Amino acid sequence: MSKRLEGKVAVITGAASGIGAVTAEKFVEHGARVVLGDIQEPEGRAMVEKLGDAAHFQRCDVTVEDDVAALVNAAVEHFGQLDIMFNNAGIVGAMGPLDTTPAAEWQRTLDILLNGVFYGMKHASGIMKKQGSGSIISMSSVAGVTGGLGPHAYAAAKHAVVGITRNLAAEVGAYGVRVNCLAPYSVATPMVADAYLGDHTDIDQTVKMLTDESPLRGRPGLADDVANAALWLASDESGYTSGHTLTIDAGITTGSVAGPPRFSEYRPMMREAGKSGLD
Repeated sequence: MSKRLEGKVAVITGAASGIGAVTAEKFVEHGARVVLGDIQEPEGRAMVEKLGDAAHFQRCDVTVEDDVAALVNAAVEHFGQLDIMFNNAGIVGAMGPLDTTPAAEWQRTLDILLNGVFYGMKHASGIMKKQGSGSIISMSSVAGVTGGLGPHAYAAAKHAVVGITRNLAAEVGAYGVRVNCLAPYSVATPMVADAYLGDHTDIDQTVKMLTDESPLRGRPGLADDVANAALWLASDESGYTSGHTLTIDAGITTGSVAGPPRFSEYRPMMREAGKSGLD
């Protein structure tokens, strides 16, 4: 198997579980060395045990700019460079009607989902501009490109990630740095299991639920699908792609549904006043 990230160094936030952990494994499999950031210390250190010398873990709370700056700098200190920044850390956050959303929960949600991305972009882009290359990838969502698919604070933050991705891409392209984001639909991770089923450990039932709801018959969304998209954006294969929001959603954002779409059966054309057909 060809290693698509041979010689590259990546920083991944939220790397101790879910999509972040699967992406870290895939990046290492493809030749990268990775710096893993998370507030889940035991899980993060277990990932290093699993990945070996190609990985370094550092505790990072993405709501604290100094933590994110230290995480980014750790890539240079431990591995000599920074080629990939994956702003992945996330939560579901504040839920419920907007008129009952506590301001403190709204703020905390945006601190993690938006400010954490800003800090990662800020500190990674500074290094990458100087070295003249790099790929910054951030986690948005289908809730960031359409309405009604996520809680209010989550949707606001994910829309903002799409916007800052485009703006930063316009700024740093002249330095050889690419900036893109991912917009997944629900995939079978502990966070989704907790949000839908109230049990972050029930991955099997989450897979079944997502399979039943998928517009692609029999095909649920998996963390590996998002990791594969991140791998492409991290690699030189996407070297002409910047400012892009890549959906990983089985066509949800096109209006695709599980089962035939409306108006999928032939009938003579509908005309004025209840008439049909050409004549």
